[in-house]
Amino acid sequence: MTPTLSTPHAAAAARELAPREQEALRHIAAGHTYLQTARHMGLSKHTVDAYLRRIRAKLNVNTTAEMTRVAIALGL
Repeated sequence: MTPTLSTPHAAAAARELAPREQEALRHIAAGHTYLQTARHMGLSKHTVDAYLRRIRAKLNVNTTAEMTRVAIALGL
């Protein structure tokens, strides 16, 4: 079974993620914490949190598990 995006809106919004949002999503989907992601990207934990809040809003998802599923479906 292949992962699918829950809504067409999520697929369209995922294409609109900024490169840094995509990078943050990749790190979180790989199982890194906010702090690990921030250190790797050279950002503060608060900036990573802001990126992930925007990602959740754009993709219309509520949990890290949903974000991970979308990241996998997008090949991130």
